Amino acid sequence: MHMWQRGGQMTDLILTLAADYGVPLLFGVTFLSCLALPVPSSLLMLASGGFAASGDLSLAAVAAAAFCGAIMGDNLGYWIARRFGPRLTRWLATRPRRAALRDKAQIFMHKWGGSSVFFSCWLVAPLGPYVNYVSGLSGFSWPRFALWGMAGEVVWVGLYVGLGYLFTDNIGAISDILGSVSGFLVAIVVAAGLGVWMVQASKARDRKRASH
Repeated sequence: MHMWQRGGQMTDLILTLAADYGVPLLFGVTFLSCLALPVPSSLLMLASGGFAASGDLSLAAVAAAAFCGAIMGDNLGYWIARRFGPRLTRWLATRPRRAALRDKAQIFMHKWGGSSVFFSCWLVAPLGPYVNYVSGLSGFSWPRFALWGMAGEVVWVGLYVGLGYLFTDNIGAISDILGSVSGFLVAIVVAAGLGVWMVQASKARDRKRASH
């Protein structure tokens, strides 16, 4: 089966689910996505925005459900990591793809500090759940985490629900474009972080040699 056929079927399924279950489904999916579970939260927000434009769903209810689900997922992820850090680290280490995303999130967190929580919510969304975990593991201040996360989720929800509302007839294409852009930005951030780390490691080695 061709990739575009699979993508079209996924879009049709999400549209059907959004029409049938609406706001409660959106809340649950955004909540689970912020815990690093593989659910199509962005596509569902686009679809829900489209249904809001047609009058089948309330725009305010859609935005509130997506925002509240994301905020609750972010904070639960943070506190899970804060409480069960070593166990979570071992669990992630047994899954190569998730371990790689965790490592990228650590690089991103180290490079950007508190603002990494904000940007990971929407600009590099694939790293978002792992930044939540890294924040908890590192003991990052919870009030700062919560405030940065709320600001980031406002942008994420506003962007996806708003685009779905404005471009109802092109939800599948918009989802593909946003996914590609997000993946590209993650690659740039990771490359930049690795570059900084390599430069710092090189300087540290030079200082160590000079001290001998």
